[in-house]
Amino acid sequence: MPRPTSEHPIPASAKKPVVTLVVVLLGYLVLPMGMSGTTVAVHRIGTDLDASGASLQWVVTGYFLAASSLMLVAGSLGDLFGRRRVYRLGAIVYGSGCAFSAAAPDILALDIARTVTGIGAAGVMAGGGAIVATTFSGPARTRAFAAVGTTGGVGLALGPTVAGWLVGALGWRATFGLFGSIGCVLIVGTWALAESRATDKPRLDRAGTATFVAGLALTVFAITQGSEAGWTSARVLGPAVAGLLLLTVFTAVERRAERPVLDLSLLRNRRFAGWLLAALTTSVGIGGMLVYLPVYLQGVNDLSSDEAGLTMLMMTLPVLVLPSVSGRLVTRGVPPRLVVVTALLLLAAGNALLTVLHPGIGALQLLVPLLLAGSGMGLASGLIDGQAMTEVDPARAGMASGLVSTVRGTTQSLVLALFGSALITILDARLGSPDAAGRVAAGDVAPIPGLPGIDPATELTDAWRLVLAVVAGVVLLSALVVLRLLRAASADRGDAKARTSPRATHRPAEVSVPVPPADALPDRQPIAARSIDACRRPSQCS
Repeated sequence: MPRPTSEHPIPASAKKPVVTLVVVLLGYLVLPMGMSGTTVAVHRIGTDLDASGASLQWVVTGYFLAASSLMLVAGSLGDLFGRRRVYRLGAIVYGSGCAFSAAAPDILALDIARTVTGIGAAGVMAGGGAIVATTFSGPARTRAFAAVGTTGGVGLALGPTVAGWLVGALGWRATFGLFGSIGCVLIVGTWALAESRATDKPRLDRAGTATFVAGLALTVFAITQGSEAGWTSARVLGPAVAGLLLLTVFTAVERRAERPVLDLSLLRNRRFAGWLLAALTTSVGIGGMLVYLPVYLQGVNDLSSDEAGLTMLMMTLPVLVLPSVSGRLVTRGVPPRLVVVTALLLLAAGNALLTVLHPGIGALQLLVPLLLAGSGMGLASGLIDGQAMTEVDPARAGMASGLVSTVRGTTQSLVLALFGSALITILDARLGSPDAAGRVAAGDVAPIPGLPGIDPATELTDAWRLVLAVVAGVVLLSALVVLRLLRAASADRGDAKARTSPRATHRPAEVSVPVPPADALPDRQPIAARSIDACRRPSQCS
């Protein structure tokens, strides 16, 4: 545990770390599960509420958009007003949103409730990361974040399988109600935690908060609408331009803010930037495969949802084990940058090898690509958050946690939108029909009227191969950049340490130490003391 200081006292929760970790881990399990699992319920929701198109898709998009836009703000508010308070408030809003989702009478009410649920999720995710960062330190922090990575990865990976079973057994309303009840458990758990916050006087950066939330929300919204409305439509270009302008204004505002919602100096820290890029790259490497591969397997290989879920276990099982392995490697002296770069290379290899995808592919042929991708995800998820937190002081733990969660959540949102949009764009170019391209991308590989001689399954497979190759290249390039950032920052630290080390000081050939006259000294004791002090300095002693 860190030593308490007047600036950054240890919160009382550090005295009961097991309880703290259990409460935080429950949130990191349930929220990602609800995030990825809702996609399974969309079809049933559309049938029950007579909804389709953008209004139905907003059940998923609204949650992602609200959560990713507000995580940074939630983390900074935790630093100012209390991390436990933000976590508790987030759990209250999350549980309420789930309850309203379960009782929604129509699609509009459900869309609003899901957006509210995403707002609560932002408080739980950002607050939970900051609580762990300020409760643990050293090897204990590495192990704690390894557990967080394991739990979050398992929740995200198993979400579609578990939610599919729940929706089939209980219905989508009862599934939302179940997630809401777990939100109530999180609320109760916060009473076992103690509060921690930055010691300076809270000042809310209203201008920064407003411009960031609006700018990021508009930008993400525009990208999520691209595949449906068309990338050159006013529905996409308008929000995209407005969002980018607001984010530019946000940057200018933060440079002048006394207490910014995002301290831009964090981004000038090359090690922190390296870990941030690693979080982004992990989402790029795994997001599309995690969500869309089950759709391919069900549509092209005619697997049931249960069979597709079992196939995906080849990717999710490594996530159960490897986060703790990466933590042990670091605590035993393996440089963290080597572990995370290895993880990213495994992700790149998994995407590259999955280009063997073809109709009728068996589990044995999928084994190696999915194991590699899952191993990369597992190694990275157990390492990134903890290492990023070591680069900031405790007073900014919430801000840093919120920023990492924002990058990860926003990237996941964009990957889901861009992966599907890329498939549709490629298929549209091949089939010449946007409607047919959308159906085929969703796994409908029935013969297309008016297009004889075209095999939709083959066309979808070709589109998949192209997208996977691009993802593999992006992840590989990003891994090299991460390595450069972390290695260069480590070299800078080593140089700075060498410059300040006494062993690095060159002794002059001759040292002349003036000795004052004896009568200028009252007695011999000060002479001895001075001699000892002088000989403690290597530059003055031979």
